[in-house]
Amino acid sequence: MIMTSGPVTAPQTGLPVFAVEIPPPDLSAYVQGNTGIPGFTLIDSGRSGPHVVLVSLIHGNEFAGAIVLKELLDSGFSPLRGKLTLGFANLAAYTRFNADNPIAARYVEEDLNRVWDDFALFGVRRSTELERAREIKPIVDSADILLDLHSMLWPSDPVLLCGAGPRGRALGMAVGTPELVVADAGHAGGKRLIDYGRFTENAPNGAACLLVEAGQHWRPTAVKQSRETVRALLRHAGMLHAAARPPISRFAEVVQVVTARTNRFEFVRPFRGGEVIARAETLIAYDGDEEIRTPEDNLILIMPSLKVSHGHTAVRLARLGRDKDSFSKLP
Repeated sequence: MIMTSGPVTAPQTGLPVFAVEIPPPDLSAYVQGNTGIPGFTLIDSGRSGPHVVLVSLIHGNEFAGAIVLKELLDSGFSPLRGKLTLGFANLAAYTRFNADNPIAARYVEEDLNRVWDDFALFGVRRSTELERAREIKPIVDSADILLDLHSMLWPSDPVLLCGAGPRGRALGMAVGTPELVVADAGHAGGKRLIDYGRFTENAPNGAACLLVEAGQHWRPTAVKQSRETVRALLRHAGMLHAAARPPISRFAEVVQVVTARTNRFEFVRPFRGGEVIARAETLIAYDGDEEIRTPEDNLILIMPSLKVSHGHTAVRLARLGRDKDSFSKLP
């Protein structure tokens, strides 16, 4: 296990190296599952209610959420109503995890969280991740509520991403932990699971999806936040008796996605996700020779990636505000 005080630079590759403070969970007992789809286990209460799907390991090296789902399975948890499916998505990448090079196990061939559009899913292109997305698609298509559990490489406050649709926003405000709910339209590189049409299209009785970024990879705090978010969502869905939380008061909407256009993207300093830049036209980065400045006052930095390559999201800039709408429970 690597135990360093923070990110350092590996001289061989120039890539960051971080401390791995939590051990990867042993998922061998749940790889087979009981749904016919490896890694996915269905728990049916026998009572009417929603189908809630909790997904971890969309990225094979982000296992804080997998620890929490394994805890639920190990405990013999049964929901008070409806059906609950717990899933470990990118098992192929997860089996490659090595604490000496933890970044490498994010995926095998491509990002499983950039393939959730019809062109990719129904096309002829093949990869390890695309085949896995096609395999788990029936479970995604059956979900009324889906929570996608993630963590982050760089230092950042935890955040709930609700995508661009109103149902995701309503669900995020109801779940309430982490306390910041951010609406955005995703990445230039492809659609995430929360961008999948089932969760964003204006269909009656449509499903809702959230993505929780629970904190920094491989730290106990990410496990704690994942556990709190799962518990809050299960309580909201009527599957768990738990004390109610105070209503959420922080909501932000992304107004600009900064995508690196060169391989020379560099922030002017090591920003932390959650920082608020008070003044418009504040210089925050250079993309090659181009200056990157904030377009308006009081923008919050969402998950700045301090080392980013061409075509990837460097940071999202979001407008903070107080949400005054009332949100009812989803089905």
